[in-house]
Amino acid sequence: MEKQFPRTTVGGVSLSRMLMGSNWLLGYSHTSVSADEMIKRRYDSAEKFKPVLETYLKYGVDTLMAPFGNSPELVRAVKDTEQKMGREIIMIDTPIMNVSDSAEARKEAETTIKEAAARDSKFCLIHHSSCEQLVNKNLSQIVRLDDYTKMIRDAGMVPGLSAHMPEMIVYSDLNGYDVETYIQIFNCMGFMMQVEIETVGSIIQNAKKPVMTIKPMAAGRCSPYVGLTFSWNAIRERDMVTVGAFSADEVEEDIEISFAALEHRFPDLEKRSSPNTQQAAFGG
Repeated sequence: MEKQFPRTTVGGVSLSRMLMGSNWLLGYSHTSVSADEMIKRRYDSAEKFKPVLETYLKYGVDTLMAPFGNSPELVRAVKDTEQKMGREIIMIDTPIMNVSDSAEARKEAETTIKEAAARDSKFCLIHHSSCEQLVNKNLSQIVRLDDYTKMIRDAGMVPGLSAHMPEMIVYSDLNGYDVETYIQIFNCMGFMMQVEIETVGSIIQNAKKPVMTIKPMAAGRCSPYVGLTFSWNAIRERDMVTVGAFSADEVEEDIEISFAALEHRFPDLEKRSSPNTQQAAFGG
């Protein structure tokens, strides 16, 4: 058996500290429309997802974050991979929902949450584009959040927040909302982060619940060695890093870099290619 990735516990559930990301499987490159389309062309069926999922799972990385409602093919690939590998893939769903203050909107939100549960998602983390609509900075509150976390609990899932606004972590902890974890953007370049890296780092360090960090490589703007080494050394042992990959080979590289960062050693990787063989010997 391959070396297994370290684990943490969130809401009573054991998760791998590395989470599988899905942007580079579903077509959200944060780069360009052409890059998005390239991803979608490559991953256009359940069969295409399976080698990537199987490679993560081989190392005990068994937790996948995705907006599963956007990709029935990914859900199908998860089920097929579970059956083949004999191991559960823990699904963290990030649904977008209608959070308007009306009976009709609440009914629609409840339907969205029940659909996530029907896909066998274990966690339901309200998408940042939805939960940020509920933030009242003047009151330091996330108004009516309890309505939705109760719906999630009633559906049998663990509630959390996609907190792109870092103050959502602070407000949730301050008010004691029924939230077991947070998604938070965190990377060495400050990419898509709304305040300074040091401030977000401090918020993560002081969060009452485990934090799922995302975009460690700033959507490809820094190398995996730089991004992952920073992330693993800047978070707590209870926290997680979400790592997306475009291929099974990239999964292998990212896992080795992550093991090396956690073990405080240099990763065992091949040199990058270069047309100059002498230059390539020094890393290209």
